Amino acid sequence: MTQPAFNRVFNVLFLCTANSARSIMSEGLLNVLGHGRFNAYSAGTHPSGQINPYTIELLHSIGYDTRSVHSKSWQEFEGHNAPHMDIVITVCDQAHGETCPSWPGHPISAHWAYEDPSGETEEEKHASYCKIFAQIKRRIDLLVSLPSEKLKHLTLNNTVQEIGKSPLV
Repeated sequence: MTQPAFNRVFNVLFLCTANSARSIMSEGLLNVLGHGRFNAYSAGTHPSGQINPYTIELLHSIGYDTRSVHSKSWQEFEGHNAPHMDIVITVCDQAHGETCPSWPGHPISAHWAYEDPSGETEEEKHASYCKIFAQIKRRIDLLVSLPSEKLKHLTLNNTVQEIGKSPLV
């Protein structure tokens, strides 16, 4: 029997191609801002094996412990011992276009597109990462502010997809 929505902790998996920036930022932000209401994870379709230093810097700025953060494959979340996901969110267009595994429990899915952080100079790169981090935070803020009744399985799918369409200030 499933727990009522107001007592549940929702497991959320953020997917990107390299699992080095956007998905890791999403994981950290939701784990900090979700205040125990969500358990966030991240993975990549083709993990790079490295976390971008700007990502680490931004996560430290919100007090997220990055010691156990690492770039990993989505295959870690396919097995029987993996946490059961309630929501799977792709955060880059390339991962969104790939065929995802059939996740146990059939979690709802959404696509929250963010551009790939980039820049020619260190200053431009830093500014780009900060911009994407702020965009992710805006959507995470919307997710964690949802009242319990919106987190019921039937309405959650539509709500999470609508957040992905929200303006990126």
